[in-house]
Amino acid sequence: MSNIKVAIVEDQQATREALAILIGNTPGFEITGRFATMEQALPRFDVDPPHVLLADIGLPGMSGIEGVHRVRSAHPEIQILMLTVYGDDDHVFEAICAGACGYLLKETPRERLLAAIRELREGGAPMSPEIARKVVLMFQKVAPPKARERQLTPRELQILRMLADGHSYKTCAERLALSLDTVRFHIRNIYEQLHVHSKSEAVLKGIRSGLIS
Repeated sequence: MSNIKVAIVEDQQATREALAILIGNTPGFEITGRFATMEQALPRFDVDPPHVLLADIGLPGMSGIEGVHRVRSAHPEIQILMLTVYGDDDHVFEAICAGACGYLLKETPRERLLAAIRELREGGAPMSPEIARKVVLMFQKVAPPKARERQLTPRELQILRMLADGHSYKTCAERLALSLDTVRFHIRNIYEQLHVHSKSEAVLKGIRSGLIS
């Protein structure tokens, strides 16, 4: 079997180099690129796409989540594993909605990280235990809405779709030529209509109800 080609996007040089040494020196793996930003990585993937992309979320410039969305749009064959310090619901759900196939916290032991890359390449969806539990709980607590909850305005539906695509409030405002306060107003209405309390819950409920795909 050929080596698993892995690229790394991590802005902390020490962490990036440690990951490259760990993965590159393990039989069955090959490092094809190490980058500090998504802006550096994306053009390279057009020339030499990896099998697996190991990516952080908190990056300078383009965020890891926006980068995931762009990678998946241009190279759907690349499997993306997030490796980050962020374990909150919104970051987890935004990354998965953007196209991440796995999600690990940076405290993950080295052996588990290597196993997760193999698992991802074999069609799995590796997650840190606490992240997997969050995903299960998010799905459990968001029930399908009743008919009366489906009446979002066209603008609210548009914003909900943009949130599902990984946009922030700020980028929604910029793309729609609206003020940030106006976007916040629409999002409050979305929360009230869907009976949710966070962006991740709103997106999940929108997907489960068929409001967005």
